[in-house]
Amino acid sequence: MTEFLQQLINGLAFGSILALIALGYTMVYGILRFINFAHGDVFMLGAFAGFYLAPKIARVLPTPSIGSGLAVLFAAMLICAAIGVVIERFAYRPLRGRPKLTVLITAIGVSLFLEYTGQFVFGAAPKSFPRLIPDYPIAHVGGLSVTSDQIIVLSVTGLLLVALRFIVLKTKIGMAMRALSFNPEAAALMGVNTDIVISFTFALGSALAAAAGILFAINYPAIDPLMGILPGLKAFVAAVLGGIGNLPGAVLGGLIIGVTEAFVSGYISSTYRDAIAFGVLILILLVKPSGLLGKKEVEKV
Repeated sequence: MTEFLQQLINGLAFGSILALIALGYTMVYGILRFINFAHGDVFMLGAFAGFYLAPKIARVLPTPSIGSGLAVLFAAMLICAAIGVVIERFAYRPLRGRPKLTVLITAIGVSLFLEYTGQFVFGAAPKSFPRLIPDYPIAHVGGLSVTSDQIIVLSVTGLLLVALRFIVLKTKIGMAMRALSFNPEAAALMGVNTDIVISFTFALGSALAAAAGILFAINYPAIDPLMGILPGLKAFVAAVLGGIGNLPGAVLGGLIIGVTEAFVSGYISSTYRDAIAFGVLILILLVKPSGLLGKKEVEKV
């Protein structure tokens, strides 16, 4: 039972990070109906933003501390939100109305551009992420260990999910996002500024990816320019598993993938840890292509 609980905690912590990344995928798909494969690299940029911001914030706030950690988190989210808007404005907006395959290839190109530009700017060698928050064990009973880093991941993810729910359901921009997702033509005819709503969606998704990058770096403190590839793909699988375009589904999918990986790694072999996500993807596409919480869409011809 102790090992089961330990693997469950580990899986929930990692699954929370995947859920934050998956939300960006699913929000963009819900509005534009395409997959932004550069999203995993925004996650990487969030981690590097925190890496370079931490020494500067340490001059003002004591480090490691809760205050400095939150300051780095919010600053990285703002930077990546701006990067998301720039990517949408210059890479995707000119391609609206073009075939989806064109946009998909462009997304892959943007992803490669960010990865190899990152190697050129940051260097290819892994970097040690600075300690932002004091590390101390919360519980150590009968072999069960819960660290402050895991508590922080779960707490911050929970707060961000509450904030996202409030924005989507209780604000005018959130109502515009839902209207655009439901019927873009009707939303535009009703006066919704589609350009602003789409840019805001990219900014919001990129900010969540940056938060995931900081939380990931806190728990796995070695970052490199290619670190976004595998978590990005797993988060995409999580979004498909939960139902692409469905926000609660993205969270559910991330948690399922995280917990499943932890149990496979703990009880079978860590060799299969990365393969399990893609096995789940194949299974869900065979059994329920619309995802666990997704709805089947009828295409008209």
